[in-house]
Amino acid sequence: LSALSHPLVPQPVPPDLLVSPSSQDGDLGSECPEDRGTWTGRLDFLLSCIGYCVGLGNVWRFPYRAYTNGGGAFLVPYFIMLAICGIPIFFMELSLGQFSSLGPLAVWKISPLFKGVGMGTILIVSLVAIYYNMIIAYVLFYLFASLTSDLPWQHCGNWWNTELCLDHRVIRAGNSSLPINISNTVSPSEEYWSRYVLHIQGSSGIGDPGSIRWNLCLCLLLSWTIVYLCILKGVKSSGKVVYFTATFPYLILLMLLIRGVTLEGAWKGIQFYLTPQFDHLLSSKVWIEAALQIFYSLGVGFGGLLTFASYNTFHQNIYRDTFIVTLGNAITSILAGFAIFSVLGYMSQELGVPVNQVAKAGPGLAFVVYPQAMTMLPLSPFWSFLFFFMLLTLGLDSQVRTEPREPGVPSRQPGGSGDPLLLQFAFMETIVTAVTDEFPYYLRPKKASFSALICLALFLMGLILTTEGGMYWLVLLDDYSAGFGLMVVVITTCLVVTRVYGMKRFCRDIHMMLGFKPGPYFRACWMVLSPATMMALLVYNIVKYQPSEYGNYQFPTWAEALGILMGVLSCLMIPMGMVVAVLQEEGTLWERVQQASRPAMGWGPALEENRSGAYVGSLAGSQSPKPLMVHMRKYGGITSYENTAIEVDREMEEEEEEESM
Repeated sequence: LSALSHPLVPQPVPPDLLVSPSSQDGDLGSECPEDRGTWTGRLDFLLSCIGYCVGLGNVWRFPYRAYTNGGGAFLVPYFIMLAICGIPIFFMELSLGQFSSLGPLAVWKISPLFKGVGMGTILIVSLVAIYYNMIIAYVLFYLFASLTSDLPWQHCGNWWNTELCLDHRVIRAGNSSLPINISNTVSPSEEYWSRYVLHIQGSSGIGDPGSIRWNLCLCLLLSWTIVYLCILKGVKSSGKVVYFTATFPYLILLMLLIRGVTLEGAWKGIQFYLTPQFDHLLSSKVWIEAALQIFYSLGVGFGGLLTFASYNTFHQNIYRDTFIVTLGNAITSILAGFAIFSVLGYMSQELGVPVNQVAKAGPGLAFVVYPQAMTMLPLSPFWSFLFFFMLLTLGLDSQVRTEPREPGVPSRQPGGSGDPLLLQFAFMETIVTAVTDEFPYYLRPKKASFSALICLALFLMGLILTTEGGMYWLVLLDDYSAGFGLMVVVITTCLVVTRVYGMKRFCRDIHMMLGFKPGPYFRACWMVLSPATMMALLVYNIVKYQPSEYGNYQFPTWAEALGILMGVLSCLMIPMGMVVAVLQEEGTLWERVQQASRPAMGWGPALEENRSGAYVGSLAGSQSPKPLMVHMRKYGGITSYENTAIEVDREMEEEEEEESM
């Protein structure tokens, strides 16, 4: 023994894989990953979630869905689906993010076999972010156009108008006793949207995009610049921005509501909006529509909720926040319906036509009908500016949650559906957080540069949307980027957490954070009701599939195939991720699957001070213990990490047996 300690005798050198990062001289050991940060105030998280969920869909989608599916009776299935599907999945996403303090990719340490779910989420969010910012560009275009004494879509006679253009208000004022036949005419606002803003007459279809509309291109560049500046310093900057973007829309919505209900004929629109037709409740379509509205309105599955929650402190009361956000979102949708339909009622009376001839959904409401209604009000540029500024703040807050095309709707409204800036904040923060959590040592110190690179890349990919045929590409992206692929991602997440990871483990994790376990209501929804409802939605959308269309334009077969490929690709990420995870393990195929499905060693609370029970001492001392495990399996022995994993599993099994007894 004394000889071994002699200075001339070579001392055994431990393999590099056995040396902790703190004892290495390289960059990996000399530096710890930069702190990912937390919200600077308690309201930051709550307002971010409100801004993320409350968006354009509340204004241009819910009111239309309500009146076409039974009016006031639609609220019955709406709130039932909120309880069955919306609130439980919302709470699950927040719990996963807050417990692990990880983004939508790294959170799959919970079960590395299903890391492809996170990859699918990032793909969906990236595709949606491309076209959602284009919607914000349209809003900016109209916002700037409102800075005038005479709105450009107020009258016919401009170079972009055709002989079909008819100023219905002028005709109505000239002969108020006769009803107006608007079936073969086009309003000035509609031609302004299609022939001036989009200049869609310069394209023959999706295969002929035409030239770039440079005014739209500059608006798109401005929208990406705004988003980048708001996320430049992560949650410390975006958390402050939402104090304005999440609250100011409510002020404008209240102003529009008060102005709307005081207009002559407003009661006609409100009556049309809320008159209950309870016979509709016997139709399965109404229940499916309610579930779709809940699913996409809350923005589950896009990773934004999980990302926001990952910046919380460990004991943030997300249980309370879940009910505040979800119920607040529902109430906002109902109030928005009053604001919209009161103005549409006034508009129908002014034109002398039924409300259903002026009521539209989606961008058709935002960029055609409501701008036309604004021209009928005194100080129309002022009200137009307020309306589009509200849409801008809603859009930036959300950047986006899309909805699939409504089955059975014969013609599609331009621009799809979704909620435009916090959504954009959320989407960009989701992408950046997901990747930087995977490579914390290298990317977190360069997060600002990395964010700029992502914004630039998505801007360049979105340039095709600024062409004369860009609307066709936007419709294609809207139809397929986040349809059935998003549902598959959410269903898989729910099943993995409850079946693979285990309901009892998940409930115990929540108990560590909040001090109590979820009750029977949440457990029943997570185990049965929520996944069953989402599977029904998935089957319904597949069975009721209709090819994409824009107005009278039918998309060619190759465009449909491209769209379906976009949707399928996010689903294919799941089996691809499984293959990669299994190949990284050793043993028989079944042993590899079992090993890959178990939680990784880094799974659990991010801070040692928050680790209790089975998680005590299980926090790995290196960025990734995987190379060490592989080394020890090859050369014999068992690692401290694997030993800890075995003990953790054993303790969990013992606790589950005690609970069952």
